[in-house]
Amino acid sequence: MQNKQMSDKEYMEDLLLTSKTLNGLYHYATQESSTEPLRRQFKCNLSDSMEMQHNIYATMQQNGWYPQQQAQPQQITQVKTKYQSAM
Repeated sequence: MQNKQMSDKEYMEDLLLTSKTLNGLYHYATQESSTEPLRRQFKCNLSDSMEMQHNIYATMQQNGWYPQQQAQPQQITQVKTKYQSAM
């Protein structure tokens, strides 16, 4: 079996996915905490984790690894219509 090394982009994609998962876990833990001190700690951890995720995202975007495309007005209207009708 050949050893394949991950590229920087692959490492960053893995970090981003891991940070998104961690954010979800901290969010859930914050909601379910049984005491106020525990809730505050999870909330602090969530905030730190979200900041890390933003930094990972920004680094990926700077390197062209997380490209964004401008939404066309028609696409925006379609999404608005979809969610307005769901209400």
